[in-house]
Amino acid sequence: MKNSLQSAFAQTGLVYSTDSGRMCPGCRQPVAACVCKAAAPVPVGDGVARVWRETKGRGGKAVTLVKGLALDAAALTALGKQLKAACGSGGTVKDGVIEVQGDHAERVVQELTRLGHRAKRAGG
Repeated sequence: MKNSLQSAFAQTGLVYSTDSGRMCPGCRQPVAACVCKAAAPVPVGDGVARVWRETKGRGGKAVTLVKGLALDAAALTALGKQLKAACGSGGTVKDGVIEVQGDHAERVVQELTRLGHRAKRAGG
């Protein structure tokens, strides 16, 4: 019985430890000392920010999306914060995509060009 439990843990990996809390599944270190985050590659983008409006899966609510910027996670979060402040609305940054609540595509393009990024409208 003990060997089967050990092999089960060896296959799945340690998820939680009472000594250090949550464990990273990638590097199997405590989340606070995770080395996966530091070694995460910079998202690949062509440097042109594509801005479009989307309503799919959001209950009919419009969201402005920005994709294509080759920035790391911290810089992308800071840029998202600036764009949200310029539009006066909320939003988030998920998987390298900045989401700003509401239909603010033109305002976001203007703000991105003012900040020195190449931006263009995409979609319809």
